[in-house]
Amino acid sequence: MGSEPPGLDDGRSSGAWDRVIVLCAANNWDGIKLADQHMAEHVRAHVPVLYVDPPMSRLTPRNHPELRPALDGPRLRVVGPGLARLTPVIPPKGRSGALVPFTDRLLRHQLRRALLALGSRPSALIVTHPGWPAFGAADEDLAVYWAQDDFTAGAGLMGLDVRRMERAELAAARRADIIITSSPAVRDRWAQRGFSSDMIPFGCDSAAFGHADEPASDVSIPPPVAGFVGQLNARTDLALLEAVAGVMSLLIVGPRAPQFEPARVDRMLARPNVQWVGPQPFERLPAYLAAVDIGLVPYDHSEFNVASFPLKTLEYLAAGVPVVATDLPATRWLGTDLVVIEDAPGRFAAAARSASRSRRDGVAVDRRQAFARRHDWAARAEQMTALLASAARGGAPSRSMH
Repeated sequence: MGSEPPGLDDGRSSGAWDRVIVLCAANNWDGIKLADQHMAEHVRAHVPVLYVDPPMSRLTPRNHPELRPALDGPRLRVVGPGLARLTPVIPPKGRSGALVPFTDRLLRHQLRRALLALGSRPSALIVTHPGWPAFGAADEDLAVYWAQDDFTAGAGLMGLDVRRMERAELAAARRADIIITSSPAVRDRWAQRGFSSDMIPFGCDSAAFGHADEPASDVSIPPPVAGFVGQLNARTDLALLEAVAGVMSLLIVGPRAPQFEPARVDRMLARPNVQWVGPQPFERLPAYLAAVDIGLVPYDHSEFNVASFPLKTLEYLAAGVPVVATDLPATRWLGTDLVVIEDAPGRFAAAARSASRSRRDGVAVDRRQAFARRHDWAARAEQMTALLASAARGGAPSRSMH
């Protein structure tokens, strides 16, 4: 595991790490900042958190160089007050074939060693990916399955076996004391399977997005500018972006999947009024949103997308940016006229051009930002900690409705 991280001894001797929430995340701390990292950073204001990266091998950085820092230094380290991070390391291809039982034991061993080093026992252990074999490894008081997406619906998109993923999801749900869902469609999906759940939707960092000093200096396309912050991949309805690029400038911020419509994407990016700046650190996103006049949520209606809760919707609003989005249950759940809903390419593009005119309207900006503040990650973290405390007091009965 490597040497103990700075400050660990102090935390242990003071009792600061006696009781922690273990969050076995679906996303590496060094990758794109998504819901699990946001939640961990805000839950730690209430109770210490051990954030556990998805397992990786020493060969992982060959395909994902952005994750190389995860292998630098000790596997367990303190990253801030009340927040520690563990990076489990497994053999190459350790999550496939005959190696799986050995890898599962190795992962559980690494988790127990980390908790022993912290001097901790988990008040709750949260699993966000059904493939994590963590339940029961740490003598946790409460086992929680945080169903952030419909993984069975998205298995094909991730190159995974659908039936195996469904079995893993059901196994995680049966072992969990409680299930937390992130969107209305995921909640309804688990109800159809016979399980009740508590819904805690995704949120936004309203302070970060609400205080951009200057627009990003590298944006070189003429206004008005439509912005899409996210991954350009098979979840994206490319026809919507093409239509928007036909009526205004288009800025794309985020990674591009090379296998997704390569020739078609190349043609779109070659337009003089389209600019792609690639993936950017979270800290730079507010500056890019300060440079746009409308935020786009151009998801298609795949089963996986229907179950999602796009972080970008609330982040756009937190930056004071108007939003045009496709018709997803999570968008409807927000229940606000601050988001225009359109699905057809022509109507989507026309709505983007029209809504962009209110970008600099001070009253409209204030309304958007006030709405986003009500959905801040701090509020979601309060919901999470209150729910876990209540479940622990109540003995956490089984969530199966049968």
